[in-house]
Amino acid sequence: MKLKSTINNIISSALHEANIDAPMQSVTNATRKEFGDFQYNGAMSLAKSLGLNPREIATNITKHITLNIIEKVEIAGPGFINIWISNDWLSKELNVISKDINLGISRDKKNQTIVVDYSGPNMAKEMHVGHLRSTIIGDTLANLFEFLGYDVIRQNHIGDWGTQFGMLIAYLEEVQNEGRSYEELKDLEHFYKLAKAKFDEDISFANKAREYVVKIQSGDSYCLGLWQKFIDTSLTHCEEVYNKLGVKLRKEDVRAESAYNDMLSQVIKELEAKGLIKLSNGAKCIFLPNSEVPLIVQKSDGGYLYATTDLAALWYRSQTLNAKRICYVVDARQGEHFRQVFWVSKEANFVDKNTSLEHIAFGTMMDKSGKPFKTRDGGTVKLIHLLDEAIIRAKDTISSKEQLDNDVLEHTAKVVGIGALKYADLSVNRESNYIFDWDKMLSFDGNTALYMQYAYARIQSILRRFDGELEGEIVIKNDIEHKLGISLLEFEDTLTKTADDAMPHHLTSYLYELATLFMQFYESSPILKEGIDFETKMSRLLLANLTANIIKQGLSILGIEVVDKL
Repeated sequence: MKLKSTINNIISSALHEANIDAPMQSVTNATRKEFGDFQYNGAMSLAKSLGLNPREIATNITKHITLNIIEKVEIAGPGFINIWISNDWLSKELNVISKDINLGISRDKKNQTIVVDYSGPNMAKEMHVGHLRSTIIGDTLANLFEFLGYDVIRQNHIGDWGTQFGMLIAYLEEVQNEGRSYEELKDLEHFYKLAKAKFDEDISFANKAREYVVKIQSGDSYCLGLWQKFIDTSLTHCEEVYNKLGVKLRKEDVRAESAYNDMLSQVIKELEAKGLIKLSNGAKCIFLPNSEVPLIVQKSDGGYLYATTDLAALWYRSQTLNAKRICYVVDARQGEHFRQVFWVSKEANFVDKNTSLEHIAFGTMMDKSGKPFKTRDGGTVKLIHLLDEAIIRAKDTISSKEQLDNDVLEHTAKVVGIGALKYADLSVNRESNYIFDWDKMLSFDGNTALYMQYAYARIQSILRRFDGELEGEIVIKNDIEHKLGISLLEFEDTLTKTADDAMPHHLTSYLYELATLFMQFYESSPILKEGIDFETKMSRLLLANLTANIIKQGLSILGIEVVDKL
């Protein structure tokens, strides 16, 4: 349920009853126990617009607040309204969501399609750490939108259509003709270097490579066959990473640059028809308001650019896929590019005016020295190697705490290692750079995946020791149970805010606070201790089980698994 929305509606009704016509200001969580559960501070801003004393306004509002969900209200200071939620109502709602497979989340179809464009590896090279943030942030947002009931289309806009591909397929042809092993393709970086060396040293090879570029783009079946073989091999590398990372991108989600090739000439015609194009040194450009640098859509030699392909992709996603929200999870440094492309797409009517176009920007992953993350010799870290190292380090961390069978240890290490890597990224504001720190991300303490996974495993341990059927009802009796119950009911509010802002760290912050509250509840409210009456024991077991289910679901949205023992 949307707890804050429910309280906001009560306040809104009170404003209406009090004949106060003003925009609604949302309630906030109380900062201290003595201030209740929530606070409404709108009387302060209303005082300025209405020319009245804020405490008088607050008094007038509280007279019209219905006390059903709300236990009591108090006016504090110059006009703050403190709100306490009723334990009876809280117990009732917790019992409802504890029996709901969707945990009280309304998942009715929103009748809206959302496209999430993320990952976007280049087919000429293996995926590296620079692809990590786009891949996991994008997958998290797609998971979240799906869970909330939207129709989600994942799009992997891969770079597969450039001049380097003539060079690569010409070299692949040589590998085939000489009967050499395709093992060379297993290391794309090395294959690229060999092809580039050949291109630089052999004029006849370079000429052939240039001819093959033209043939690819003109639809030559032989060259396209070589090109497809190279692309398929490259995608196999990507799939290995996606499978180990646990993201949901598949081959059918690939919508490469080449897919829009036939649309590019039509894009230019439409832009010319709309009067948006001007020639500059032979190139076709679009000059945007308040921008000194134009958007070039066709070079003087007739070649197209990334901007042209991106406009075609927007046209396709809006008109063919009928997307009403299109999210591009791409490095923050591409901000100006997307600002220009989004503006042009709407001016040219490629995209409906009401469609939301969003650049989901993110910062850079840094090492402990504050520099971009690299290998010791300054090279680019392959993503698959980083994932393997995460699993190895997780195995060492777990082995120091718990003795597990080898198969269980291998599975647990993968869950913990990959989860730690993802959570460390998702738990910071995506717009910020963040410091990559193995020790911090694999810690049992603090805002880490391991802390969350441990809280879940602890609850499973309690349930195993109880070893019985969960029955009865949740009955909130004390302050810590009340506080935990409020947090559990804020799950949907958190998911909605995370989705609206496209900020995964809202969800990680919520999960950390929830797990911390559960630990406090566990320490102060014995569950299986002898002498605890049956009703209290069952109530606390049900609270613990609901907490575990919400932690599990929250982590699942982040693409992180849980284990029953840790």
